[in-house]
Amino acid sequence: MKVLFNKIKKVNKIFLCIYLLVLILYTGSYILFLKNLIGISIETVIRIIIAFILLIWIITYFLWGLVNLILKKHITLAIISAITIILSVGLGVVTYYLGMFNSNLDNMAEKEYLTYTSNLVVLKDNKITKDSTLGIINKDIDSNEYELANELIKEEKLEDNKLVTYNDFYEMINDLLNKEIDGIFITSNNLKVFNDEEFEGLKDAEIIYTYSKKLKNEDTELVGNKSLTEPFTILLMGVDSEADGLDASTSFNGDTLMLITFNPKTLNATMFSIPRDTYVPIACNHNRYAKINSSAAYGTSCVINTIEQLTDIDIDYYVKINFKGVVDLVEALGGVTVDVEVPDYQAYYNTYNGRVCEQNSLRQFGDKLVCMDTGVQTLNGEQALAYARCRHAYLMSDIARNKHQQQIIEALAKKAASPDNIGKLKSILEAVTNNIDTNMKREQIFTFYDVLKDMIVKTFKDGDFLTIEKTYLEYYNLPVRMSNNGLMLSAIGYYPDSLEAIVNLMKANLELEEKEMIKTFSFDANEVYTKKVTGQGITTGDKLITVPNFVGLQVSEAETFALNNNIDLKVEYATPDSEFYNPNILPGMIANQSVSNGVLINNVTELIVYINSADSSNSSSDNQNENNENNQDNEDNGSTQNDSPFEENDPLDTLFPDLGYNDSQDADKENTSQTIID
Repeated sequence: MKVLFNKIKKVNKIFLCIYLLVLILYTGSYILFLKNLIGISIETVIRIIIAFILLIWIITYFLWGLVNLILKKHITLAIISAITIILSVGLGVVTYYLGMFNSNLDNMAEKEYLTYTSNLVVLKDNKITKDSTLGIINKDIDSNEYELANELIKEEKLEDNKLVTYNDFYEMINDLLNKEIDGIFITSNNLKVFNDEEFEGLKDAEIIYTYSKKLKNEDTELVGNKSLTEPFTILLMGVDSEADGLDASTSFNGDTLMLITFNPKTLNATMFSIPRDTYVPIACNHNRYAKINSSAAYGTSCVINTIEQLTDIDIDYYVKINFKGVVDLVEALGGVTVDVEVPDYQAYYNTYNGRVCEQNSLRQFGDKLVCMDTGVQTLNGEQALAYARCRHAYLMSDIARNKHQQQIIEALAKKAASPDNIGKLKSILEAVTNNIDTNMKREQIFTFYDVLKDMIVKTFKDGDFLTIEKTYLEYYNLPVRMSNNGLMLSAIGYYPDSLEAIVNLMKANLELEEKEMIKTFSFDANEVYTKKVTGQGITTGDKLITVPNFVGLQVSEAETFALNNNIDLKVEYATPDSEFYNPNILPGMIANQSVSNGVLINNVTELIVYINSADSSNSSSDNQNENNENNQDNEDNGSTQNDSPFEENDPLDTLFPDLGYNDSQDADKENTSQTIID
């Protein structure tokens, strides 16, 4: 060893420095590469072989370079040093991409802690005094909301104010707008959710106090453990904002709810867009009926539990995607090919000469409007987002928008699977991971690698290999009242047999049920063939029923309704001094009822109708007719389509009011189906 050191002392100092620097450079590159390679848990055998070969080169360069250094074979040393430098640079590049891939995967995971902000909201120009009454949500409904509100109460010294506890956000906000309470405590995201819902008055409300705090994200407990090499389900939930990235809270819009099943063995997917106004029991709110998009105000787990309860399908994974990120992803892919639907709202069609126009990603109007022709074409990022948001151009409104979102997602999936996009991996990854949160862990994502390989192989071999089956959910208009004498909402009900057909299709794709084989086929040569879409045209099954408006009608009408729906009917008479007396109603006719029209009968066991007594004989038939007209107006009130969270403060709302699924449509359009393109 002493002899070796003496020989090293005699070597050329310049070449010795080069040798040592190259050795350190390569060793450092190898260590960093190995660290990131271990994090990629795929192709284990190949990874071991690569790591071993690169390790052998370290040993080879160390020994061979030392020998050449001592023997003064400087040309050979220079050559192997140059090779080692090239390898080091190559390792550095690979390490960079591996590190980027690993960090992007980590960025997709739900954050452990999120910043929540509670607000005390009042109507415009209102002030809070010690005599003010404030609304707060029940702790059992939303513990984070309740905790933050109490922190805000302490900070702003509001302990002396009277608090009213609510089990429902709708009722609390409705009481604020009706001035039955003076203020409400609500988090920023929930304020946005309900501001975009039925409550136009909230847009003029004011935030007078705020309180922010970091809390544990409960969504991190929603862990999926199914391998992606087996059939699985994904719930896609839309978040819409003017900025990249996701809001720091577990509540979100809930307007885009899409249940997807994927079978990696057959490379077949099914897509089921759930209309946001579908009236269903909300799982985390004691199964009280509400629009399904309102479940998003209670967090991801509430949405998942509600949809699982609706479909009887377990949801393995969820993905929350910010649709603003669609712009970046489409641009990274070089555009997507979509068949843009022709507008069928005549006023809109005439205004824009048959083109589809929508605000840009920053919600700018005027000269910033994004327009596109109809028909098959390649859309850029702004156009793809505009088409995914657009509802004003179509009579089906939000249902049409669901269809467009499915078109965009299908186009994205097929374009992303193309081998041509391998060179765009960095920009694609950044676009995706910056705008997605998911409960998929790194281990689950890597199990999809083998499936992805199979997909790429089939792409080279067969071209278009991915099969995506879309669905219709047949629905009907369902104007409902939140509670007795509460706010009237325009919701939609669904036909159970249509939903059952969709669920059976999805379960078959998950290999939970056998797929029904079609044994007969017929066609007409004079008709254009259209592919049958599951759920379409099925309008059978028990519909949800609401209490009618009996005021001004004969008691026999109420008796028939009560008998058919197993409701105990009681008849009482109202004299002029009774609170239930109605001076505009003829004697002997129903003047009032204990349960308001529009209330679901699910929880109604008793109905009291109040008959005007004979003392009201001086009431005129003109008043009777006028009252009947007013009653009809009251039934229709609130049944028009509400604004979407995708369309906050949208000037197009004024130009083109919704003509979608609402009470005012012709009766023959009641059974319009959710349109999904083949």
